[in-house]
Amino acid sequence: MPSTELLIAFFATTAIFAYIPGPAMLYAAAQTMARGRWSGLTAALGIHLGGYMHVLAAATGLSVLFHAVPALYLAVKLVGALYLIWLGVSLFRAKTQGDGTLPVIERKSARRAFFESVTVEVLNPKTAIFFMAFLPQFIDASATFPVWLQFVVLGTIVNLMFSSADIVCVFLAGAMIARLRRSGRAQRLMQRAGGAVLVGLGVHVALQKS
Repeated sequence: MPSTELLIAFFATTAIFAYIPGPAMLYAAAQTMARGRWSGLTAALGIHLGGYMHVLAAATGLSVLFHAVPALYLAVKLVGALYLIWLGVSLFRAKTQGDGTLPVIERKSARRAFFESVTVEVLNPKTAIFFMAFLPQFIDASATFPVWLQFVVLGTIVNLMFSSADIVCVFLAGAMIARLRRSGRAQRLMQRAGGAVLVGLGVHVALQKS
């Protein structure tokens, strides 16, 4: 394994990156605002599982394709951006029931949030680039464990730490909407706010330079 000094630097750097607000945290918060805390938690789980696709890609070197074929990177980025915008527009178009409560049943919305978040994370080429650029800085080619296994272990730690930040964000958003739950107008406002966040994320991803 890498040296102790290298591991300390790895954990410190990962913690800083993890708790800087980013697209995953905003996505989980948007799901919480629109569909409730349970949907936010399942969205965080979906993001976490989707992240392992990028860990495996980094371990096998597949992320190099995004550097070698810029058109592929652009295509995946645009597909992911359009998907985020579509999710946001769907929240805007969703109607509320007569009593002001959100129309999506808790279990159904949580399941939907899970699959949507897996798709969002898998379609995020920025995550693949991050793993491919960040993890090699802490790989020790002379260590006992092979390089691919170091990628998997360190990538898993990164994924877990980032997911902890997403969960914290979900609970903060959940605490905020819990106070507004009795107001049908406030619920509708939170639903629209969640949709606006998703649309904004999609536009940001689409316009962001690679």
